[in-house]
Amino acid sequence: MGTLVNLRAYWRFLLVVRQFLPLIVAYTRDRRRYVLFGGSRRVDAETRAERAEILLESLLTLGPTFIKLGQLLSTRPDILPAEYITVLSSLQDDVPPAPWAESRQVLEAELGPVDDAFDDFDREPISGASLGQVYTARYDGEPVAVKVRRPGIEELVEADLRVIRWSLPIVRRFIGQGRAFSLDNLADEFAKTIRQEMDYSREKRILEEIKGNFADNPKVRIPRPIDARSGPRVLTMEYLPGTKINDVKTLDEKGIDRTELATTLQRVYLQMIVDDGVFHADPHPGNLAVTDTGEIIFYDFGMSGTVEPFIQEKIIDFYVAVANQDIGAILDTLIEMGTLSPEADRQVMGDVLELAIADARGEDIEQYRVQQIIEQVESTIYEFPLRLPRNLALVLRVATVVEGVCVTLDSEFDFIAVATDYLQEEGYYEETARQLLEEGGKQLQETSRALFEVPPKLNRALDRVENENLTVNVRLEDENDVLEKLARRIVYGLFVAVGALSTAILYAFEPSSVVPAAVAAVLTLPALVALYRSFRKKRGIRAKPQFTRQSMRERDRD
Repeated sequence: MGTLVNLRAYWRFLLVVRQFLPLIVAYTRDRRRYVLFGGSRRVDAETRAERAEILLESLLTLGPTFIKLGQLLSTRPDILPAEYITVLSSLQDDVPPAPWAESRQVLEAELGPVDDAFDDFDREPISGASLGQVYTARYDGEPVAVKVRRPGIEELVEADLRVIRWSLPIVRRFIGQGRAFSLDNLADEFAKTIRQEMDYSREKRILEEIKGNFADNPKVRIPRPIDARSGPRVLTMEYLPGTKINDVKTLDEKGIDRTELATTLQRVYLQMIVDDGVFHADPHPGNLAVTDTGEIIFYDFGMSGTVEPFIQEKIIDFYVAVANQDIGAILDTLIEMGTLSPEADRQVMGDVLELAIADARGEDIEQYRVQQIIEQVESTIYEFPLRLPRNLALVLRVATVVEGVCVTLDSEFDFIAVATDYLQEEGYYEETARQLLEEGGKQLQETSRALFEVPPKLNRALDRVENENLTVNVRLEDENDVLEKLARRIVYGLFVAVGALSTAILYAFEPSSVVPAAVAAVLTLPALVALYRSFRKKRGIRAKPQFTRQSMRERDRD
């Protein structure tokens, strides 16, 4: 089995390299204009968008695993530029279904003969995806939906995961060190995620947990799983038909209040993320439907996420800070979540957030869209060395997609107002205020203690200065290895100088014989190359802010 997977992986690797060869050549020329020599070349937003379209087509051509990879990449603005995120966000997990004969083999391996397991089974699938497809059937007299894993998908996924791992060293050559770190994490996360999504037993557990969390909410419908007809490769659940949530015309014909529908959807996801800590992570319109009485139906829990209590708390702080337009609190929250480096230029980041809020604010100061803020911040995430944990990336994606669905239902939908009302009703505003008061009290105590402790210490320090007995210990921080690089340059320079001088002397004394001088020149060459390369890397020593008001205006003009 392992040998077959390896052989398939080698073949797939060749296919992947061939498919991505045009992009590889383009990225290589970005670094060296003429591949082997020449300076780098600037890539504008239009070119990045064109390349994103090529990447999209390549992912679709390579099949299920790479379609899923593209969907995951669309949630990672810390790895790809905004133009790629925009294009890949349109990637739909919709592929032709497998032949019935192949799906039947999977069904019967899990449940036995199909006609014995179900009262009736429709051989034509109602939907097809990269990892599985859904059929309708009847069980115990009730209509059910049967999700079947795509035949042979396990071997293909395992081979492709090896290909992705082998491809990382190539990809690292075209991205910065910070994004290379994120890319390594993404490869591990993707392998874990896609294996989880192929495990329908896990999906059933998540479905049951979320269904239990909304058992008392009459506005939410989640299918009930059928234990007796489910397994690792087959998931049978209650069949709940409805109108697609973005079919606005049909919703209006049925007299459903679309504003109330959008509000319900937003509050459901707030509860999942902020309160419950487990959420449905694929809220595109194909996975959301509406009953004739206005209840929201959720489908497909294969892509799901969990949120740790600490991150839940920080997400609440972020919502409160955005609602209050508190730039400093937004930055503090991003740092505490680990998404923003503490060394990042707060002034530059603050300017970006101010511009984002100002652009999205509109006439009424409260009428701005979180999605617009997120899109602006996504651009900074790619430019700055940020880390975006997987589930936080899923939260970011969920917030964006849900906002889009809500605006489709109601163009005047106020995301912030709904979030603020929810936080107030759940008591989070009061909890935040209480924490601030506690922190303020602690700071007041520390300040009071310092008023009594500092004067004696200061007096002792002044006495030691007067007696010329004061010692100061200095520790030099050199996180970027600047001193080491300078030392190397000095050593290389000395070698080059000595070599050049030796070559000149040997040639001057023996002009008829150039061999000694040539030997000296050759011995000097490695030091000269090393010195040149050390200066070519000087961009790693000096940092230049990428986001200022002027650069933002220039980007908008482009």
